[in-house]
Amino acid sequence: MSTATLKTVATFETIDKEALRTLSDKGKADPSAVRTVRCKTVAEGKRFRHLNYIRNLPAHIVDEPPGLLGDDTAPNPTEALLAALGSCVSVGIQANAVARGIAIRSIELELEGDINITSVWGTGDLSPKPLGLTAVRIRAHVEADGATPAELDELVAHSATWSPVLNTVKNPVPVTVARS
Repeated sequence: MSTATLKTVATFETIDKEALRTLSDKGKADPSAVRTVRCKTVAEGKRFRHLNYIRNLPAHIVDEPPGLLGDDTAPNPTEALLAALGSCVSVGIQANAVARGIAIRSIELELEGDINITSVWGTGDLSPKPLGLTAVRIRAHVEADGATPAELDELVAHSATWSPVLNTVKNPVPVTVARS
């Protein structure tokens, strides 16, 4: 990844501690609450480019690089998964820092994952092998005022433990796929 494409944050705008406390209290009051999130994925018809519609937001585009027969206009599905994972862990770091009174100056996560793509979505080598990511590594760079390195290590570990996306990736989740 080129560092020239990274956005530098001049001021780290944190979240409102009272709003976080209210949201936390709501979760504690009803710990069994489940919310359904939705996404509609539409094949655009331009090679492997897909439009993903979430809430009322503009389409989130997913594509493949030229080496995988795409047009390289957006992250591929695995890269989008890593982006979702990194964003979720980062949100947890920021929220827990606010809850603990730690003043964050910056958060930057570097994620990488190993994947064997020789099966080519079921059209290539179909010999038995692990499919999907076989390992993911996350390096969290966190700068903060008023926290020791040990406190920042614990903050990152705690955030990873409670990350919904990280837990979805780590733990078996029932998935059904059916033609409608």
